[in-house]
Amino acid sequence: MRRLPATVVTLGFVSFFNDLASEMVTPLVPLVLAGALGAGPVALGVIEGVAEAVSAWLKVWAGARSDGGARKPWVLAGYALSNLVRPLFGVAGSWLQLASLRAVDRVGKGLRSAPRDALVADATPQALRGTAYGFHRAMDNAGAFLGALVAAAAVAWGGLALPQVMLWSAVPGAIGVLLVWRVLRDAPRAAEAAKRPPLRWALLPRALRGYLVLVAAFGLARASETFVVWRGHELGCSAASLLVLWALMSLAKSGAAMLGGRLADHIGARAMLRVGWAALALGYLLLGGVTTAGQLWAAALAYGVLAGLSEGVERALVGALVPAALRGSAFGWYYLLSGAVAIPAGAAFGAVWQAAGAATAFCLVAALAGMCTLATRYWLKETN
Repeated sequence: MRRLPATVVTLGFVSFFNDLASEMVTPLVPLVLAGALGAGPVALGVIEGVAEAVSAWLKVWAGARSDGGARKPWVLAGYALSNLVRPLFGVAGSWLQLASLRAVDRVGKGLRSAPRDALVADATPQALRGTAYGFHRAMDNAGAFLGALVAAAAVAWGGLALPQVMLWSAVPGAIGVLLVWRVLRDAPRAAEAAKRPPLRWALLPRALRGYLVLVAAFGLARASETFVVWRGHELGCSAASLLVLWALMSLAKSGAAMLGGRLADHIGARAMLRVGWAALALGYLLLGGVTTAGQLWAAALAYGVLAGLSEGVERALVGALVPAALRGSAFGWYYLLSGAVAIPAGAAFGAVWQAAGAATAFCLVAALAGMCTLATRYWLKETN
């Protein structure tokens, strides 16, 4: 395999430390909601939906702004903000306060994501983009794996309360921010003082616009992975065991993301997208059939492998369908449309769960994912 650019490798390690910090917090959110705050699955769906929607609206603006100059300042500001607010999740006194803190955390994600992904595309030759995005997602999930294990050890053997674990997440988060500040360099294109293109949907290539509409539709079929933890809580699993499960699920996604990226470079991003979306639908079906803690472990690990296959491919296809001058805007629109449906999707999933149970909720999103996968055979062919 050809060597990845230094910018891509640096961003991979930044994501590793950021997700190490994030996953010391994120899988604890449903446990805090169900325990100390006494909330239900609808509250979890609303919190995750609002967080993703806030992030999505900012991504399109930040991506477009980064097209006119350096992308690094946006990446630095985004990581810094998230890692300042995330350790404070444990002090929330109500689920509405927790939702507000989660939204601010996602503001940071909104500032950094599109400029960061555009920077990966700027620095990487076309023939390596699938591998580059797969590597980034693999490092992201590797950090998530270690973060959840650290949290599990702190809870099980360190005697720390959940809010204390969340506070300690500031340490790896600070390392990630320092890497951006001191090590990351803009790719040559991103450092140019180019004229910023106007933020217009019509300026995007027709093929990309069609693809993004399909991504938005698929967003309705995405269920937050925190619901896996919620299901484990319903089945009587301990907090430490659920953190270990979350870690192993992240490890499975890490390996699968790297594999999916490499396959995309060989068979094409469109073909790999179909494989990945079909695999994700199967993963939801497996989660829908869970009735015991043992089945949850098996289904969650299988889901991790199946979900990881498409993680880098979606973004690689965005980079392939747009000229360099519009990359920041394109990734912003990608995140906007996929995130705009997050609130209704999250709230609806939580409501179906509460009304009809976990099996019905997971089988519903599996059916929607399957329909979107079938649509790619015609939609992506037409927009090629």
